[in-house]
Amino acid sequence: MDVPQGQTSPPPKASLLARLTRSPLYWLLVALPVAVILERMHAADLWVFIASGVAIIPLAGLMGRATENLSESLGPGIGGLLNATFGNAAELIIALMALANGPTMYPLVKASITGSIIGNVLLVLGASFLAGGLRFPRQTFNRTAAGMGSTLLALAAIGLIMPTLFFYLHQAGGTLTPEQSKNIEFLSEEIAGILAAIYVLSLVFSLVTHRHLFDPPGGPEATTGSHGPEWSRRTSILVLLVATAGVAWMSEMLVGSVEHAGEALGMTRVFLGVIVVAVIGNAAEHSTAVLMALKNKMDLAVNIAVGSSLQIALFVAPVLVFASMGMGHAVPLDLHFTLLETITVVLTVGVLALVCQDGESHWMEGVMLLGVYAIVALAFYHLPE
Repeated sequence: MDVPQGQTSPPPKASLLARLTRSPLYWLLVALPVAVILERMHAADLWVFIASGVAIIPLAGLMGRATENLSESLGPGIGGLLNATFGNAAELIIALMALANGPTMYPLVKASITGSIIGNVLLVLGASFLAGGLRFPRQTFNRTAAGMGSTLLALAAIGLIMPTLFFYLHQAGGTLTPEQSKNIEFLSEEIAGILAAIYVLSLVFSLVTHRHLFDPPGGPEATTGSHGPEWSRRTSILVLLVATAGVAWMSEMLVGSVEHAGEALGMTRVFLGVIVVAVIGNAAEHSTAVLMALKNKMDLAVNIAVGSSLQIALFVAPVLVFASMGMGHAVPLDLHFTLLETITVVLTVGVLALVCQDGESHWMEGVMLLGVYAIVALAFYHLPE
């Protein structure tokens, strides 16, 4: 086709493979065949754990990228729902694979829930504030959206804390009877239903009835910088399906090797869940949030961190409780966490409220959040099994 004088033809679109190879994150996909080979060769569980964990990181990134492209092509309403549903799909798949292995893996599943909440607020938000603050002396974000997120997270924390308080109140009075244990299970299931209902209503609030409160000045494009989907709808769906299958496959290997890997590393299952598994599942979002902060798009960075924590507490946790009921295990998953996990979640929500109240951020706030995360990680590392 002839190009009119004075105009240049648009550059041809690169192939999907060419676009992926430009990002160092997707170079980690080489860990996928390595994990499969190690599994087939019956290598040490530690190496299978490391390889499968590394492979999940780029696969989760592909899931997020495909979801974003689908969101842009399907419109804001369905797009927002897709982002909300698939935002933490990697963590959900890992937890479901662990659930399938029975009650012995419940500590790891519960720890991955609290670890994702803690990690998103302290590690992801802290790294974003630090990276963005080193480039820009002062950054701002939507205080209304951040305040709404921190309030919802406080409510979710109350729901997650109650079964734990119930457990320790009964334990303080003596031994925990089977009937009291059943009450904790029933309470967890009832709270899970309430959290799931609030999550659905929060989507209606932010995507439908009060969407204007969450839109940045200049509309969504001012935040995302998007000028249309990068991939076609067909390509996005194909990538989403393949990446989801890959995450499920690698998660099965990860869960199957986690116990012996933890013993080899001298780590408890709670530490593995709170720190290691949570970081693996959220690594792709971590990098995206930091990149957005470096581009001074703090609304998006804060939304990734706070929104991901909300999805874990209000969506993933209830889904895991209901899924365990359907798996036919002798004892279903409850929401009774260790005392250290409970206290840490409460402190994390308090810290989030403090840093989000002014709608501004700087690098020192990032240092403080990362410092708190390091202290929490050390506490969980020294926590006995």
